Amino acid sequence: MAMSAAAAKPILYSYFRSSCSWRVRIALALKGISYDLVPVNLIKDGGQQFSAEFKALNPMQQVPALKIDGITISQSLAIINYLEETCPNPRLLPQDPKKRAQVRMIADHIASGIQPLQNLSVLKQMGEKKMEWAQNCITSGFQALEQILQHTAGRYCVGDEVSMADLCLVPQVANAERFKVDMGPYPTITRINKALLELEAFKTSHPSRQPDTPAELRA
Repeated sequence: MAMSAAAAKPILYSYFRSSCSWRVRIALALKGISYDLVPVNLIKDGGQQFSAEFKALNPMQQVPALKIDGITISQSLAIINYLEETCPNPRLLPQDPKKRAQVRMIADHIASGIQPLQNLSVLKQMGEKKMEWAQNCITSGFQALEQILQHTAGRYCVGDEVSMADLCLVPQVANAERFKVDMGPYPTITRINKALLELEAFKTSHPSRQPDTPAELRA
């Protein structure tokens, strides 16, 4: 008997280097959800996200998008929240309302306050200044984040449990390293990032280990 659309394996539209896609790959790995990956190359052919086929899937023409349970969801935090509500273990949002608010605050700080400002579409507009622009955006965001984490962090961003905040932190630190941001002033961010990168879900979802990772960037 053919599987119904609802029971079919989820399909993740992802780009190996996309930090938003990486957040979702971590969530899927942590929750043990197996999925098929369809690579969308944001550089090749002028950007495969601009194809009519992909625009029909996600009108914002961005990755990630996840086909799951008969629907298509875009926006990484919306996807992660859906996975949290339908597959609650292990939980990525703490039960305590105050801690939960802190997790959402940090996730939003990165997903709304840092990443979009240094996204590919913005950097294209910046021309020769793109490196400097990206560094400034990440630096100002990280100065605030370092301060916040000094109050909320345990082993990870909020206490000692991995949360949605951590799923946003690690890909953003990778972006910072790519844009040669000096991480010296951010010891808390650096310490948490190092601890998270030791976890299996963060390793298997890493950009250096994706089906569409170019040979020269493979781990």
